Amino acid sequence: MADYHFDVDIQQKMPLGQIVCGDVFYTRRIKEEGRVILVLSDGIGHGVKANVLATLTASMALNYSSLHTKPDIAAHIFMRALPRSRDGKESYATFTIIEIEVDGMVRIVNYDNPPTLIFRNGDFFAPREIEVNIRGAENVGKILRIREFKPIKGDRIIFMTDGVVQSGLGGKRYPMGWGLDQVREFVQNQIARENEISATRLSKKILNQAAMNDLFELKDDTSCGIIHFRQPREFMLITGPPFYKIKDFEFVKRITEFPGKKIICGGTTAEIVARELDLEVQIQHRYYEAAIPPVADMEGFEMVTEGILTMGKVEEILESYTSDTRLGNSPPEEVVKLLMEHDIIHIIVGTRINWAHQDPDQSMDLEIRKVVVKRIVRLLEERFLKNVVVELV
Repeated sequence: MADYHFDVDIQQKMPLGQIVCGDVFYTRRIKEEGRVILVLSDGIGHGVKANVLATLTASMALNYSSLHTKPDIAAHIFMRALPRSRDGKESYATFTIIEIEVDGMVRIVNYDNPPTLIFRNGDFFAPREIEVNIRGAENVGKILRIREFKPIKGDRIIFMTDGVVQSGLGGKRYPMGWGLDQVREFVQNQIARENEISATRLSKKILNQAAMNDLFELKDDTSCGIIHFRQPREFMLITGPPFYKIKDFEFVKRITEFPGKKIICGGTTAEIVARELDLEVQIQHRYYEAAIPPVADMEGFEMVTEGILTMGKVEEILESYTSDTRLGNSPPEEVVKLLMEHDIIHIIVGTRINWAHQDPDQSMDLEIRKVVVKRIVRLLEERFLKNVVVELV
């Protein structure tokens, strides 16, 4: 089992005036096989047409990769499925498929997107690349470029669409476009300045530079994704008291022995922990909203919040979260920030019923705790590729 976690982030920008992005990014975690698949596709042209082509390509690439279909066969199938324009010309989308297996092997399949950049120990790393012809008489000359390697802690993979390398095209500084060599040098300099730079921060820097190259009016859909293999960060979220009151001491002991950051979502749960550890819960009034009670401080915990209302709001934020989301300082947003910052998330769910939430006149937002947690876990695992461990007590 690999001793690292991989942090993934992608940033995307559209040309001025476009309402949908012609680049599409999909991910899928296959827990039973310990495998994660990422696909970035760039549809020809701009706008809705490009988005449709990229969506078809990315979804089919994801599905065929999930079924272990050989890349040249899969590419042949979904290229035939893409619609042709009225004049009979071929419509297509480029793609990059990245598969990460539990034993640490990584496979990168690239068709017409800029080559991925891999960095190891701060330096450019170029594993052996093989070329495979896409099957079918209509695909003569179309080549897949495939790389396989075993990553180590600290490695970074940078994948992108041609909006990055072609930024600045026709301008004074980069008349031939920014170019892959310049991108590589830029990334290397950023890593040298900040060795632990996060995937989010690095991808934003690359995309911001691409926008600057085009004087902040991008001419093409532009996407840049980063995979960073690093030491995992662990976090614990506790919500709800244990089913049996006699288990309170063991419950609190389990929490206090956890070495990472931790928060409590639930007033009753916080009272149990405070009582067992002889601590004070101090309400903070730095945030006020009628629907969400304020946070509290307690020694040894990042924060203490109300339970079911806060968790329900956390689910809403995660459901609509994108690379453009800017989080504020409300209790649910603070919880989401902590979830995003960590990789292995332990959620302890107390199963004692809170009778205050059984009133039939209560809002439907007051869902049963376990249902809300289940939805949050699904989002964290599927959309944000977090490792989540749930424990019912």
